[in-house]
Amino acid sequence: MHEPFRSHLRRTLDGIRADGFYKTERIIGSPQSPAIRLADGKEVLNFCANNYLGLADDPRLIAAAKTGLDAYGFGMASVRFICGTQSVHKDLEAALARFLGTDDSILYSSCFDANGGLFETLLGEEDAVISDELNHASIVDGIRLCKAKRYRYRNNDMTDLKAKLDEAAAAGARFKLIATDGVFSMDGIVANLSAICDLAERYGALVMVDDSHAVGFVGAEGRGTPDQCGVPGRIDIITGTLGKALGGASGGYTAARKEIVELLRQRSRPYLFSNTLAPAIAAASLEVLKLLASPEGEALRQRVRENGEHFRRAMGSLGFQLVQGEHPIIPVMLGDAALATRMADALLAEGVYVIGFSYPVVPKGKARIRTQMSAAHTPEQIDHAVAAFAKVGKTLGVIS
Repeated sequence: MHEPFRSHLRRTLDGIRADGFYKTERIIGSPQSPAIRLADGKEVLNFCANNYLGLADDPRLIAAAKTGLDAYGFGMASVRFICGTQSVHKDLEAALARFLGTDDSILYSSCFDANGGLFETLLGEEDAVISDELNHASIVDGIRLCKAKRYRYRNNDMTDLKAKLDEAAAAGARFKLIATDGVFSMDGIVANLSAICDLAERYGALVMVDDSHAVGFVGAEGRGTPDQCGVPGRIDIITGTLGKALGGASGGYTAARKEIVELLRQRSRPYLFSNTLAPAIAAASLEVLKLLASPEGEALRQRVRENGEHFRRAMGSLGFQLVQGEHPIIPVMLGDAALATRMADALLAEGVYVIGFSYPVVPKGKARIRTQMSAAHTPEQIDHAVAAFAKVGKTLGVIS
């Protein structure tokens, strides 16, 4: 590396540190769980994982993955259309489609790849994509890869969405696609899918929903925001992940109309040029889908709702500014990036593992600590976290 470029990188990194946006990675020395052990041996409570149903270390999933290893091997060493498809992949795609109420589904190595390979495949320069301003980075990046004209509407603002649809129609767009998160990951706000679908039908638009922060624990049997919002069957494309509520490993999918999935298999670049999902993860994911439909699955969903309500009540009574809602994503709003980092570090010293979120993950001036409840948290663990927030919040002047 020549010195001018090295100096440029160092100045950039120094600027990130000076602005309070530098991100460090804490090392965990145990399985993912509500109580984890750090690499230095310290035991802490984890309140910032996407482990909504507490399944990341579930013995049944581990056993299913081991069975998958024995039956199908460690990996496929290939992409799907060459020699990277096994029966376990087809079984999982069929099971996901049944669970989500779509014609078919297609697996990816991550939901980021599912979103990255979606828009370019389906839309051309004659088309338009209308995207919520708070959509996940993977949707934003996926849209950037396609040649369709891009419109962005204010978060969950149906008046602005209608205005953008009017613009796209006036510009003569051949096809229009509305893209939104089902749950906006930094805020825990649920998209107004009922109104979005009404507008889509009025304007002849398709609807795409990334439901990564909902499938498994939102809606009947965990079928996600389309079910919760009363629009099952009206969503054309659902993308999601296996790396959050559905076991927490890795992998993603697109579930959609038959013809959409068929075209993705032919032309979606992350699918065509990346190794397929490890068979052990596919086997474990099939076990998760069975669990979701069982009475235990409903009990887990009820528990994560109760844990979220418990934490919200307690934190609200202390005077913390929270993003309102019912989702187990519960952001504690702080505004200042450096303050968010100091608070997260102080909470770790109190035995509570959380992370300060700042730009570019969230807009400048809207730094926060995003807490996330799990069905595996006990009431005592939640009370411990609240007490730690109270102590640190008073020390740093966040609350009085």
